[in-house]
Amino acid sequence: MACTSTRPSPESSLASHASEADGGERERELEHEIAKLKRINAALIERVEASNLPRSAPYAAFEHSVLLAEQVRERTQALNQTTHELRASNRLLAEARERAETAGQHLVDAIESITDAFVLFDADQCIQRFNSRFAEFWRPAGIRIRQGMRLEELRRLALSSGLVISEQMGHRDRRTVYQLHDDRWVQVHQRPTRGGGRVILYVDITELKRHEHAQREHALAQKTRLLQATVDSLSQGVAVVTASGMLEMCNQRFRDLTGLESLEVPHPFAALCHSSRLVDAADAEGVTAACERRLEDGRVVEVRGHAMPGGGQVLTYTDVTERIRHAETLREREHWIRTITDELPAMIAYLDHDLRYVFTNRVYEEWYGWPRDLLLGGEMEALHSQEHCARLRPYLTRALAGESVSFEFPEQSASGEHRVLLRAYVPHYDGEGEVIGLFVLIRDITERRRTAEALHQAYQNLEQRVRERTAELTQVNGQLREEIAERAAAEQRLREAKAEAEAANLSKTKFLAAVSHDLLQPLNAARLFTGALGEQDVAPGGQELIEQIGRSLKDVETLLGTLVDISKLDAGVVTPDVDAFPVAELLDGLAREYRQVAASEGLGFDYVPSSAVVRSDAQLLTRVVRNFLTNAIRYTGEGRILLGCRRRADGLEIMVGDTGMGIATEELGVIFQEFRRSHAAGRRQDRGLGLGLAIADKISRMLEHPLAVTSVAGRGSLFSVRLPYGELAPRSQLSQAPTAAMGENVLEGRRIWVVDNDADICEAMRVLLTRWGCRVVVADSEASLAAQVAVATAPVDVLIVDYHLDRGDTGLALAERINARRQGPLPVMAITANHSVELRQRMRELGYSLLHKPVKPLKLRMALSRLVTGRLSG
Repeated sequence: MACTSTRPSPESSLASHASEADGGERERELEHEIAKLKRINAALIERVEASNLPRSAPYAAFEHSVLLAEQVRERTQALNQTTHELRASNRLLAEARERAETAGQHLVDAIESITDAFVLFDADQCIQRFNSRFAEFWRPAGIRIRQGMRLEELRRLALSSGLVISEQMGHRDRRTVYQLHDDRWVQVHQRPTRGGGRVILYVDITELKRHEHAQREHALAQKTRLLQATVDSLSQGVAVVTASGMLEMCNQRFRDLTGLESLEVPHPFAALCHSSRLVDAADAEGVTAACERRLEDGRVVEVRGHAMPGGGQVLTYTDVTERIRHAETLREREHWIRTITDELPAMIAYLDHDLRYVFTNRVYEEWYGWPRDLLLGGEMEALHSQEHCARLRPYLTRALAGESVSFEFPEQSASGEHRVLLRAYVPHYDGEGEVIGLFVLIRDITERRRTAEALHQAYQNLEQRVRERTAELTQVNGQLREEIAERAAAEQRLREAKAEAEAANLSKTKFLAAVSHDLLQPLNAARLFTGALGEQDVAPGGQELIEQIGRSLKDVETLLGTLVDISKLDAGVVTPDVDAFPVAELLDGLAREYRQVAASEGLGFDYVPSSAVVRSDAQLLTRVVRNFLTNAIRYTGEGRILLGCRRRADGLEIMVGDTGMGIATEELGVIFQEFRRSHAAGRRQDRGLGLGLAIADKISRMLEHPLAVTSVAGRGSLFSVRLPYGELAPRSQLSQAPTAAMGENVLEGRRIWVVDNDADICEAMRVLLTRWGCRVVVADSEASLAAQVAVATAPVDVLIVDYHLDRGDTGLALAERINARRQGPLPVMAITANHSVELRQRMRELGYSLLHKPVKPLKLRMALSRLVTGRLSG
């Protein structure tokens, strides 16, 4: 390589060669011109001498030769001038060559001083210059670098000799990195020259590569430790299996589930199949879908496989035992809820905030003729016609805004039957008071509408008849003296028409009062089913749904009871059962109940007890005071509620006061009218009909207990009822029987017989009493009971009967027949919707217990506990 340092640079060599070539070419041209002139001169002379011209011709030839000589002289002078210029150019060219050689030597020195391997290729990709380091780069492979070698030849020699192991091409800077056979790394930089050549610089980056490799190894180790710590913190078992079937990594949860605490990784995954029942041979081949494995201790583990891009997979093991148990419990609770709602004679549904169906009962689905899988999860606008949705949209908008909406809606069923439906939308609120869905209750009121239309038609006919009779009377009036007999007959016909109208109105009222039994039957069954369901352990979501159903049933019971009560009072079928009793027996229970209600609404509750004895109907009086308390809580946003008594000279005054919004003076005269409510807004969950104070007013008039009210708008109200004092009669021995403590289950193991002609109520009683630990026998008739037990001799603790049985039979008659066949009488409890005084007196005479429908589970349990405890003490 030392010879390379004496060569001139490529630029200086090319300049010197160009100058020499130009000078030589010019000299050759001049010599060619001179030779040409000499040949012309010789030819002319020879031509003159050889010609046969006349004697004057020599002179002309001489003259011509002189001209030629002059031209030759001029050309010779020009040639000499050119020769002089050529010699000057050669001198300048020599100086330039010397400078070029000096510059070339400087370039050689500069190239040699470069610390990296350097090589220069010309436009034909052949080596022109290189330094010693470039030659040393190829020497380990036995390759000797020489000038003129082509770039392609160098690449072929590098690959064939094994000098280069791998080649990496950069994407951004176009720099190529080569890995050499001695574990060294070289980075190649290329730059084109102006002459079409190429300059290549080989930089040794071995130390940089080793440093980067060490950093990557360190980062990889840190990531590995972090990944292991992350995987160990997971609640799932995780195992990483390579494509070759080796367990590369696992966490502590995997070791706990498999029982392989001393497992070392890496480990053949197939070998774990013999050590743990949790690991299956198919897991190593790839789990394509989630599968479940059951452990020896009863736990269930879900195994899932997740394929990795480079082969192998990640296996996750999740303990789903509790999730499966909760799911089974939730399905069981959902089955009970659906069983209850499917048996109700109303259409029930639940829509979320986006108006998608979340729940529907069987009656709802049968009405629209849709299968359950199609209805649930579907949007209302996609399942119903646009016309149907457009008619319902205003009511849905009000309900989603938080308003309870009820309206009549004519509709055609899937079978083509046209009916009139009473729709009720009740908003469902979350914990923050936002509406998250709607409860939908739809009842068929077609028959009620037809009845109302028939009554309206009868009223119209009656008015027509009255108008006709009036016209007849007008005509008869002019002929009064002559037709006195006919006028008397007309007056009689008018009295008959009026009697018919009053009878029609009374018939309507009695009809509403009489149907209370049929209406309360399914409601009673639903309350019992809900009570039985609430006794069971349910998931939090299921318990909330049970409470919602219970509150909805309570609202239906309250509304229905209110309508039935007002109808009975109007029909005059309610007869007071007046007796003397301590007022504390009535007020203490109401105070305990409404103290909790007031606390739930954030209100204070003050109660002033009294030891006075009064004469009244305890049940009707309770209804009056209860309506006062409900009204006070409903219209009190904040503050306190007061319940107490004040002794007056003419009787005891029971008072209920509140610090609510009060009543305007102009409204005090109308608040006791039916369906009249205060214009001030009550609580948003208020669903009253405006009948509470009307019922209280009617009851107080029936009992002859004066009512009074004082109120100041914005400050509160005070309602009171005054009743006469009384004296207590001696208590019967049965009433003094000790009460069972609610803290102990006195019903455990008790034998109870239930006779009711409603199959749903029988089933509900059986489920509820069984949950309380009783041994229950249910029957729909005396014959059915006799077919199951020996009614005369079989041991039994309590007999529960429905008052109204089939074929005109009653529960009291059935109980008397059974007690007549036994040695000792049974404790009997009768359940009925009949609130007549005669029935209550008959029950007291027989010593039977009486409950009215719909029966609350807690009240039923307390009454049964008293019966059982009284029998034990007797």
